[in-house]
Amino acid sequence: MSQQGYVATPPYSQAQPGMGGYPAGFGSSPAQPLYAHYGGQPQSFTAPPTGKAAFLWSLIPPVKSNRFYPTGLILSFGKCVKKNKVIVRLHSCSVLKVVHPPLAYPAGPGPMQSPQAPHTSPPAQQPFQTAPPPTMGHSTLGPPPTGPHSPQMAHPQSPLAGPSMGGHQSMGGMGRPFPGPPPPGAGGFQQPGPGAAGQPGYPQQPQGTEAQLPDHCKALWICRASFLESDEAYSLNKTWLSGIICTQVTEDDQAKRGGQVYTTNLRGQVPPLVTTDYTVQDQGNASPRFMRCTTYSFPCTADLAKQCQVPLGAIIKPFAKVPKNETPLYVVNHGETGPIRCNRCKAYMCPYMQFIDGGRRYQCGFCNCVNEVPAFYFQHLDHMGRRVDLYERPELLLGSYEFEATLDYCKNNKPASPPAYIFMIDVSYANIKSGLVRLVCEELKTLLDNLPRYTHNKHTSTVKVGFVTYNKILHFYNVKSALAQPQMMVVSDTAEMFVPLLDGFLVNFQESRAVITNLLDQIPDMFADTNESETVFAPVIQAGVEALKTAECSGKLFIFHSSIPTAEAPGKLKNRDDKKLINTEKEKTLFQPQKGVYEQLSKDCVSQGCSVDLFLFPSQYVDLATMGDVPTHTGGSIFKYSNFQVYTNSMHFLSDLRKDVEKAIGFDAIMRVRTSTGFRATNFFGAIHMNNTTDVEMAAVDCDKAVTVEFKHDDKLSEETGALMQCALLYTTVSGQRRLRIHNLSLNCSAQLSELYKSCETDALINFFAKSAYRAMLNQPLKTVREILVNQTAHMLACYRKNCASPSAASQLILPDAMKVFPVYLNSLMKTGPLVGSAELSTDDRAHQRLSTTAMGVEDTQLLLYPRLVPLHNMDFASDVVPAPVRCSEERLTDAGMFLLENGRSLFLWLGQACPPELVQRVFNVPSLAHVPADLSSLPVLDNPQSKKLRSIIDSLLDQRPSAMKLLIVKQKDRSEMLFRQHLVEDKGLHGGASYMDFLCYVHREIRQVLT
Repeated sequence: MSQQGYVATPPYSQAQPGMGGYPAGFGSSPAQPLYAHYGGQPQSFTAPPTGKAAFLWSLIPPVKSNRFYPTGLILSFGKCVKKNKVIVRLHSCSVLKVVHPPLAYPAGPGPMQSPQAPHTSPPAQQPFQTAPPPTMGHSTLGPPPTGPHSPQMAHPQSPLAGPSMGGHQSMGGMGRPFPGPPPPGAGGFQQPGPGAAGQPGYPQQPQGTEAQLPDHCKALWICRASFLESDEAYSLNKTWLSGIICTQVTEDDQAKRGGQVYTTNLRGQVPPLVTTDYTVQDQGNASPRFMRCTTYSFPCTADLAKQCQVPLGAIIKPFAKVPKNETPLYVVNHGETGPIRCNRCKAYMCPYMQFIDGGRRYQCGFCNCVNEVPAFYFQHLDHMGRRVDLYERPELLLGSYEFEATLDYCKNNKPASPPAYIFMIDVSYANIKSGLVRLVCEELKTLLDNLPRYTHNKHTSTVKVGFVTYNKILHFYNVKSALAQPQMMVVSDTAEMFVPLLDGFLVNFQESRAVITNLLDQIPDMFADTNESETVFAPVIQAGVEALKTAECSGKLFIFHSSIPTAEAPGKLKNRDDKKLINTEKEKTLFQPQKGVYEQLSKDCVSQGCSVDLFLFPSQYVDLATMGDVPTHTGGSIFKYSNFQVYTNSMHFLSDLRKDVEKAIGFDAIMRVRTSTGFRATNFFGAIHMNNTTDVEMAAVDCDKAVTVEFKHDDKLSEETGALMQCALLYTTVSGQRRLRIHNLSLNCSAQLSELYKSCETDALINFFAKSAYRAMLNQPLKTVREILVNQTAHMLACYRKNCASPSAASQLILPDAMKVFPVYLNSLMKTGPLVGSAELSTDDRAHQRLSTTAMGVEDTQLLLYPRLVPLHNMDFASDVVPAPVRCSEERLTDAGMFLLENGRSLFLWLGQACPPELVQRVFNVPSLAHVPADLSSLPVLDNPQSKKLRSIIDSLLDQRPSAMKLLIVKQKDRSEMLFRQHLVEDKGLHGGASYMDFLCYVHREIRQVLT
C-alpha cells in the first residue's frame, strides 16, 4: 500500500539556476559520491505529468474512495489568456491547488553574486496572494479569514523594494511579495514566486492516508473553482509555508508522548523526539539518551539502501546523563573470570543471546555461534526457554549495563590508577594585564573541592592535581603536603621537554590544600611585572603527557591560553588567515590543521589517556584549526572567549570551567561497535582517534560527547531477525577502576522502503549530515559540499515520492511525515559559519564551530540548527509552565514583545521597541527601555513574579545545556540586533544563505530534476 507523505508545493517550480544566498553554491547535481552512501549514479525516474494535461487533471479530485491529497497547501501557477495569469480559488475553503504548466520565463542569472539592487515591477505583474492560515492548531480546512489580511488585490505600491533590515521579512506577518517574472534577488538568485506548504496546525496524517475535506469543500473543489482574469494577484503570506513547522512538530510530539514512560522492549521502536520530556524504562534496548539511529528500520539489501540514499547511522553518547527519576546503570561483577563473551565475534553477554540445550549452551545473536556456558554461570531454563534467574541478571534483561573488568583489560596487566587533572596557565603579558590569571587562581581555590567523585564515595575525590605556568618557558610547582611553601622548577629548553620533579607535582588536593592555596595566591603577584608576550603551546601539552606518563596514570590538561604560539619552539605557528582564499578551491586549507608536531602530539596523548581541554582568550587570529586539533582528537573540548574582559565575560568563563571540571567522565577509553551479520560499522565521527578501522580510541569521554557511526551492508539482512548492534566501551573511572559499559540496540529490517522512511529520525539524520559535511570540507570546496548535501536530500525525497507516495502532480513537493522538517534543518546547516563562505566571519570562529559540532549529540545539533525562540511578554507569570517556542523567524517578533532565544551556545533576550514600560520596570528595575544597560550580562534579582519567572527560565536553560551561555540583551533596531538575527534560521542568512521558503523551492526543483 502506498504511503502518502506531507505535501507542500513551492511557489515557483520552474528550473532556476543558482541558489539564493549561497555564493555559487548550487548548480546541477554533482556527479561525485554522496555522503554516507555507495556512490551510485543518479537513478532514472518516470516523470509525473506536466504541462496543460497536468493543469486540467489537477482540477479534478483523484478517484480513490473519497481520498484527497494530504494536508498541506498545494500552490503553483496557471495561465490566463488575457494577463498570462490563472488563479484557482475555492470560495469557501483555503486555496488548495493551482498548477502551472511550463511558462516561458526569462532566463535567470547564474550562480550567486554580490547583492543586487531591489527590483520593482509594474502592477500587472504583482505577486500571487492568498490569505494567511487559520489559527495554529486548527484541525480542518475552513474558509479563509476576513479582515485586513484576507485575499485582496495588491496595490501597485506594494512593498516590492526588497527585504527589510538584515534581508528579513517585515514583522507585520506578511511575506515580502515577489514579481511575476522572478527578478534577481540578493546575491543574484532568482527569487521564486510565492507559494506555500502545509498549513500550520494541520493534524498529523497517519501513514498511508490522505486528508479528508469537508463535503462542502469537496463540492467547491469540483464546481466552484474560478479563473480570475485581473491585472493584480494575491499575495501569499509566508506563514502558509510553515505548515511544515519545526516548533509544531515538537509540540505535537510533546503532546502525544510527553510525560510518559518510554519502554524499550520493542525492536525497531522509534523514540520520542529529543525535545520531548519523557522517562525511559530499560527493558532490553538501550535508552535513546545513549543511542539514536537515523532510521529504526534498515533496508534488507544494499541495493535498497543505495536506492533510497538515507544514511544508515547511529549516534552514540556512552556517558549520557541519566535523569534522577531513571535507574542508573547496574554494575555486573563476574569475578576473576571476567565478562562472558562469544568465542567467535567477542560480543558481550546481552539479551540477544539465546540459551539452548537446557541452559548449557547459548547461541550468539550477532554471529549465530553456539558457545558453552561457563559452569559458574549455568542456570536451568523455564518452560518458555528462559533462564530461571533472568530477572536477577541485568546483562540478560537490560539494554545498558556495566561489567567490572579484570586485569586482562588493563594496560600491561596492571591495575589502573586514579586520573590526574593538570592546570596549565599562560602567564604572558596579555593574561596578566586582563586579570585572567588572578581570576583563574581565585576560582581554583574553591573549584577543586568539586572534583569528580566515584558515586559510592562522595566525600573525597581520588583525582590528583598539578599546576604549571608558562610563557616562553615552563614553570612546574612542587605542592607536596609536607612543604611550608610551594617550590618552583623552571624548564627553559622547550625543544626537549621533561618533567623536573616526580614526587610532589601530582598530589591529592585535600592533603595539600594549604600549599596549593598558598601557590594560587602567589602566582598573580609572581608574574605581575612580566613583559613577556610570546608563548609556546605544543611543549605545554608535551609536558602534561610526560607528567602523566611518569605517574603511570591517565588524566586531563586544562590549558588557559590567549595567543598564537610564536616563540621559537616545537609547534610554532604563523598567521595563515587569508581572506582571499574565501570562496576559492583553497578555502579548505584554512581549516586543515598543520601537520607534524600536533599530529604526533595527538597520538601521544591518546596513547597515554591524556585529554586536553583548551580555554582560549584571543584578541586576534590564533589558528584555532591547528591549536584545536589535539583537543578534538583526545575527547577534549574547546572554549573560546574573544576579546575577554573580566568585568563582562568572567561569569560565562567560570560557569564553563565549573561544568568542565565537575562533569562525569571516563578516561583511557576504547570503543568498538559490533553488529549482527549482514552489516557493519564503516565510518566514525567524533572527538576520537583511530589507529585501525574498528577501534575508536578516546583519551577521555564525558557526558556531553557523542560518536556518530555509519553502517553499510555486506550481506542481506533478515526481516525476521532484524539488525542488532552492541557498543562496548572500555574505560577507567575517576576512582581508577577499569569498566566495560555496554549499550545494545535492536532494529527492524524491511524490504519495503516505506517502512524505512516511516522509521526515520530527523534529528539524528541532521546530526549525521552535519558531521559528514564538516569532515568533507577539509578535502573539498565548500561549493561542492553544499551541492552534495542538497543532491543527497533531493535523491532521498525523490526516492520516497517514486516508491512510497501516491501519484500526484509534479508541482507538489511530497515529504515523508517523519522527515517533513528535514529541509529546514538542512537549510540551517548550510547557513552555519563553516559552510558559508563569507569574509565577514572570523576564520577561527568558523573553525571553532566545526570542531565543536564534531562531538555533539543529537539534542545539541538539533538545538544549534533550530534555536528556541520563546515569547515572554504574554506568559502567565503565576504559572510554572514555560511558553512554547515559536517559529524561528522575524515574522514572529512583535514591537511590543520580549523574546528569549537560545541555541545551546548563545542566549539572547530581545526587547521590542514598544515593550511595555511596566514589564521593563519589573524585569530590569529601570523606568523604560532606553534605560536598560546594553552591557548587562545577567538580570537583576528583584522580588516580583515577572523577575522571578524569567530568571527561573534562564537558570533552567543554563543548567540543562552542556556549555554556559552568556546572556546578551538586544534592543530592537540596535546594532547588536544583527548578532541576534543571524540565529533566525527560517529567514535569509545575514552572511549568505537562503530563507526557508527559497530553499524549499530549490530542493523541489532538484527533486523534479532527479525524477525527470
